[in-house]
Amino acid sequence: MTEDNPNLPDRPEDFDAEAPETFESPHQLYRHLRAECPVAHSNAYGGFWALTRYQDIVDAVTDNETFITSKINVIPNMSMGKRRPPLGKDPPEHTPFRRALDKTLRNARIQALEPVLRAHAVREMSRIVADGVTDISLDFATIFPAWVAVEWLNLDETHAPLLAEVARLYNVAWRAEDTEAVVRTSEKLYDIAASVVKDRKANPRSPETDPASALLAERTEFGPIPEEYVIATVRQVLVVGLMAPPPLFGSMCVHLASDPELQQLLRDEPQRIPAAIEELLRLYSPYRGFARTTTRDYERHGRTIPAGEPVTMVYSSANRDERVFDDPDSFRFDRENIRSHLAFGRGVHQCAGSGLVRLELRIFLEELLSRTSEIHLNGEIEMARMPELGPAATPLRLVPAR
Repeated sequence: MTEDNPNLPDRPEDFDAEAPETFESPHQLYRHLRAECPVAHSNAYGGFWALTRYQDIVDAVTDNETFITSKINVIPNMSMGKRRPPLGKDPPEHTPFRRALDKTLRNARIQALEPVLRAHAVREMSRIVADGVTDISLDFATIFPAWVAVEWLNLDETHAPLLAEVARLYNVAWRAEDTEAVVRTSEKLYDIAASVVKDRKANPRSPETDPASALLAERTEFGPIPEEYVIATVRQVLVVGLMAPPPLFGSMCVHLASDPELQQLLRDEPQRIPAAIEELLRLYSPYRGFARTTTRDYERHGRTIPAGEPVTMVYSSANRDERVFDDPDSFRFDRENIRSHLAFGRGVHQCAGSGLVRLELRIFLEELLSRTSEIHLNGEIEMARMPELGPAATPLRLVPAR
């Protein structure tokens, strides 16, 4: 899935990024690396370095001269040579893309989306609770985010089941390391993005509420953003919006299933759900982290990362760094730094849609908890693989509220 790296014989093998995992084993590994090998190297996926401590990662992602994203931004790298803005661009090229998307993600726009998103959540959650058994990662966590994408991007409602199915197929292909299947499903998202951009060119909408129209209306120092990059950006936001929820929703449900007292507390005191979301994001970031490439030799903790090598910023490790978070493996409402986690990244590539994601998660938990009296695991958890972190399959038994 990646090109061979001729330098691998000269690089250390500190951990195996392709080793089978359980729900807890990645966090056990990252705890060890933070303590013993905070700048680590794996020979998996063509070889890459990993930063595992919070401050080291913050320093790196805010140093845009040393750590660039335009070569590799995710490991395993399956870009097939295509740069997908905005993540695949560095400042200042990155700025117009971010400026356009930010317009459509202001608080007023997000608040306006809540009633329609809740209606979708009520319908889909009522269905799975009535069934009594579900795989939350493969059902609600694919269809509800598809509705979020449909409403934010102003797509026809017929796109929702299509996007949900593409998300399921993409996840299966990615876990199986089936490059051909990944390409096929990726092309489906390109086709959807291209059709949206074609329509907005002919029928522009407000750049304050329509992402494709905002990108088409944006200007760089050289003129409009090229259409191929507009299409690529729409495709990228679809991928991120569809791929992150299955492991995240799954992890949240695994945690709730393991803690019936927390379930009931959140049912009795739903005003605590926003704080619960921050702790669950910290504990279960759905992406281990995004990658950068060094532009110069970089030394940290006595190790030197040579210029031109890929480096993963392991956000999921940083979020449990004992130097920043007391009792980091425990769920706590009372953290003074409860929103200091890196689940949304940091720096210029910090997630533009964090406000929309928080709304999505709040609606999800409110509707799940209000419609159930008990949440139980109902089978084996199947784990996703890098770069995602969390369950790819999360079978649940749901007891309806009485």
